[in-house]
Amino acid sequence: MTLLESLRALADPTRLRIMRLLASMELAVGELAQVLEQSQPRVSRHVKILCDAGLAERRREGGWVFLRAAIAEESARRTTPSALGTALARVLGAAEAEDAPFAHDVREDRQRLDAIRTARAASAAEYFARHAADWDQLRSLHIADGPVEAALVAMLDAMPAGGADNGMLGQLLDVGTGTGRIAELLAPRASHVTGVDRSPEMLRLARTRLQGLPAGQVDLVQGDFLSLPFADGVFDTVLFHQVLHYALAPEAVLAEAARVTAPGGRIAVVDFAPHDREELRLAHAHARLGFSDAQMTKLLGDAGFEPVAERALAGHELIVKLWTGRRRETGAVLPTSASAFTKS
Repeated sequence: MTLLESLRALADPTRLRIMRLLASMELAVGELAQVLEQSQPRVSRHVKILCDAGLAERRREGGWVFLRAAIAEESARRTTPSALGTALARVLGAAEAEDAPFAHDVREDRQRLDAIRTARAASAAEYFARHAADWDQLRSLHIADGPVEAALVAMLDAMPAGGADNGMLGQLLDVGTGTGRIAELLAPRASHVTGVDRSPEMLRLARTRLQGLPAGQVDLVQGDFLSLPFADGVFDTVLFHQVLHYALAPEAVLAEAARVTAPGGRIAVVDFAPHDREELRLAHAHARLGFSDAQMTKLLGDAGFEPVAERALAGHELIVKLWTGRRRETGAVLPTSASAFTKS
């Protein structure tokens, strides 16, 4: 990013409006076109100029391309913001506060943006309505979400901070984020949350749930838990909430999780204890019918985590289990017995 390139990119009313919209939330190119009431090819040209100047970033999710601001007055992103980018973001904020015509345009844009948010919420509600019967059937077999979430928070709170230095959970990765419920729950305890999921439809639901959080606090990324699209050692906390039972090879999934976890970082796994509900394989695509403590000790240990604690929460027919562990430092000795977990 250079000053001249940045100023040239910002020297257009539409691109200024785009930057103020992206300061509020991540948006698809088509959504920007809808808000700006311009053709998608025209908006795409503006977007290319902003991205080439380093002011915005593209991210592909299935057939959609999403845009987010690459500059912010205050950044919660993993990368350190440049002084120039921070200054430019502050100038844009000051312009909205003091330039009345510009402020009027931005205000009208945000009103149209609110309509997009409302449409997202309606789409999410329709999806939940279509699948409510399936989810209600599964939930009836185990304990309600509230006690599980409270236990998860308590177990994470009980673990020393380790490498997390910007928020109690630091950089948090929610693998299989689904509707974004757990990402929303833990966002206040993290410096930044990244949710990853294979399903574009689930990511759209998560985006609806999380759209009220500050821009830049949460990233939603399409990806597979066997090949996470992140660099080594970038997360302080990694979470699997009712996800691991979908894995045909959970050992490979946890090894990939260990790769992206910083030394001393934490992992939490929420899943079922062993059970015999074979119908869940067909009705809900479960590849594994739960995990024992002995299995989880070995899985975590082989992947590079030292098991820390476990907890069981009995439901109607299925027992929900929670396990935590810590990424070992180089050369650390791992426990090998099923008694490695301590009760939380």
